[in-house]
Amino acid sequence: MSRLLVKPSPPDASGRVIDITPGSAGWTHVGFAVHRLDAGQETRFREIDRETCIVVLEGTVAIHAADTTYEAVGGRESVFEDRCPGAVYVPPGVSTRIVANGAAVVALCSAPGGTGGSARMIAPERIARETRGEGTNVRHVRAILPETEPAASLLIYEVITPGGHWSSYPPHKHDTDSIPDESALEETYYHLLRPRQGFAFQRVYTDDRRIDETMTVEHGDCVLVPEGYHPVGAPHGYDLYYLNVMAGPKRAWIFRNDPAHEWMLEPAAAGD
Repeated sequence: MSRLLVKPSPPDASGRVIDITPGSAGWTHVGFAVHRLDAGQETRFREIDRETCIVVLEGTVAIHAADTTYEAVGGRESVFEDRCPGAVYVPPGVSTRIVANGAAVVALCSAPGGTGGSARMIAPERIARETRGEGTNVRHVRAILPETEPAASLLIYEVITPGGHWSSYPPHKHDTDSIPDESALEETYYHLLRPRQGFAFQRVYTDDRRIDETMTVEHGDCVLVPEGYHPVGAPHGYDLYYLNVMAGPKRAWIFRNDPAHEWMLEPAAAGD
């Protein structure tokens, strides 16, 4: 199996099915976990020097962070609903408890923190939405924690790629700390499919092909992108959702397209 592809495991006592740490990923910044909770089940955490954004993918939860309780966060039955998620930002050092009101799925997205402000709700109506691309490159983006919102390191987005479409395309990368031309960001892609028996493809490759892996992703898989270009394709008949978590030494998303494929962004251009 690819070292970049993380498969879900059976739920542990806290409902965790995905658990990616900087140590397990072999990088420095991004941590990512997914918990599937039954009604009344809870999970707790306290990150001493890391900020965390809790994204409620499905269902509804109560989130207790320090002396504040955020009731009924979430509410979607599926990530494919035409609505944004509920989310809560938690700075470092805050004891946090998540309790499921019914069956729920939550993602814990973390990175080194310290200047992201106090704990706060990120309400669905505050999340900007955007449609990118054209033709079979159309995809629908929900900006949960973009650069315009306070955080120390984290950048978080949801993307819906319709069946038969491409995403993160033309292939782009953000692995070089050369701002203003490009920023260095680690990234995870958490994939879900509709119908769930489907599959999609993701390629991760560097200019020198030191890394060049094409992975079949299934419902619940997570792909690590330590560096390189990382396009995604959804086959006909299967809509693809992914949750992106990015973080790096500077909180800026500045990417560079693969020069071999950038021609397609020019309206009058044609490839050989």
